[in-house]
Amino acid sequence: MLLHQSTWAEVEAYLQGSNGIVMPIGSTEQHGPVGMIGTDSICAEVIAKGVGEAAGAMVGPTIGVGMSEHHMRFPGSMTLKPSTLVLVVRDYVISLAAHGFRRFLFVNGHGGNLASLQAAFSEVYGEVREPSAADTPDVRCKAINWWQFDPLPAMGREMFGAADGSHAAASEVAVAQFADAANIREGVLDPEVAPRGSFFGADTFRERFPDGRIGSNSALASPEKGERLYAKSVEAIVDSYRAFLTEA
Repeated sequence: MLLHQSTWAEVEAYLQGSNGIVMPIGSTEQHGPVGMIGTDSICAEVIAKGVGEAAGAMVGPTIGVGMSEHHMRFPGSMTLKPSTLVLVVRDYVISLAAHGFRRFLFVNGHGGNLASLQAAFSEVYGEVREPSAADTPDVRCKAINWWQFDPLPAMGREMFGAADGSHAAASEVAVAQFADAANIREGVLDPEVAPRGSFFGADTFRERFPDGRIGSNSALASPEKGERLYAKSVEAIVDSYRAFLTEA
């Protein structure tokens, strides 16, 4: 059940039986020569929708631009300041909490979002806190990085070995290809497996990883492999979502 495709009356009826919502969040940033710029958002959205369908959960609108400052030397990349992203997430949650939503599970597609998500959750908890603990609504927020959630890391290693990498990873490109097969890109990658290492911002990122990949061979991706990763991710996150709804 997608929030933006629902009527207010349908949301009101949903809240009679559940106070949970799944919130996809990704980024709009380069993903190497064959990965779509929207890969992180595409993955988060398709997995969140799958969780919603399987768990009967409401799914909120995708936050499609994240904290991607370190990708800004690559054309097409977009970023929010960390402080801006904190406020965006805070405003989304506070808006929905006003209507009775209490459990917010963020399906995150981009590692650069995580610090801002955690800061936003703290902002939310501080804002909803009332002088008396008995009056404070029991709002809880949780973020899951889908590609790091068991058993996804092991599946990625099984499919791609060390060439899965850590950015423009074969696994994330594969899930995006499954979700949007009409926009699959092909190309010769040189080197096949990108270098590994660290960076300190947009300049060192572009200098050290000139085609945008870190440690990956994105050409190993396929929609078929993406579908397997998608299905297992949905299965695992559904279990986590259901446990989140009922935890003490």
